[in-house]
Amino acid sequence: MVARVILNPYSARWKAGERWPEVAPLLRDAGVEYDVVQSTKKGEGVALAEAAVRAGCSPIIVAGGDGTIGDVINGMMRAVDDDTPLPPLGILPLGTANDLFDNLKMSRNIREACAVIAAGNTRMMDICSVNGRYFANNAALGLEPMVTVLQERITWLRGVPRYLYAALQAIFLGTSWQAEIKWDDGEYVGPISLVSVGNGARTGGLFYMTPHADLFDGKMTFMFGYVRSRLRMLSLLPLTMKSGEGNVVSKDGFFEIDTASLQIKLSQASPAHADGELFSQELYEADYRIHPARLPLLSK
Repeated sequence: MVARVILNPYSARWKAGERWPEVAPLLRDAGVEYDVVQSTKKGEGVALAEAAVRAGCSPIIVAGGDGTIGDVINGMMRAVDDDTPLPPLGILPLGTANDLFDNLKMSRNIREACAVIAAGNTRMMDICSVNGRYFANNAALGLEPMVTVLQERITWLRGVPRYLYAALQAIFLGTSWQAEIKWDDGEYVGPISLVSVGNGARTGGLFYMTPHADLFDGKMTFMFGYVRSRLRMLSLLPLTMKSGEGNVVSKDGFFEIDTASLQIKLSQASPAHADGELFSQELYEADYRIHPARLPLLSK
């Protein structure tokens, strides 16, 4: 079968499209027979991936970033029934943050990424969903998607510094929400500053919002917390960048929990993102679920 590359030329602020002429021959040199389709607008990767699966293409290869991966997984899932196997997914990391790829501890060297795809070895990775929308790495309500909203408006910075500057702006706004949160064996009612749901540990290129998340353990890891003071929130920001001991989830007022299901109700609407892509500006209720070992991922 012929592989289908789904290229998002707009990933990394149009750098993915600029790099593709250098990447394409490396994939062929690795021995991968493929054709390529390009998205021409935001979200088009969903339809392109659905069409690729229905056409019998295998593997499906994402050339882009985390948002493109999220779109492609949604399209792949649209094309099959709940119990139908998916074709393998390969990743060429051409995005800004490439969080999922880095969480998988794979090399960003494109030649090496092509070799992994050509080898054909797979690991069965969990995927998650929120209100029926699938995500591979991370989703959130509250402060974190506010960062997403703000960073999309910033045009004078690129890369990871754009996310950091947007985080500072979001903290300055100091917004909070009243929430009802229920998970497998617990619940919480009260104020929150953020809820971050991780399949993987890192998001936004810098932030370990769920530092103990594992892409292969059959569970989501979510964290939530409330900080009344902008000054304290600012002081905690560097701790979200720690991948190990001393992360913000170890501080009073923050909780990190593994679960298979998670339901959230908010008294005030919040923006919401999945894999860095905003899917709602005004979300009041969210139903998160894990789909264990659902995606055959081309990996070492």
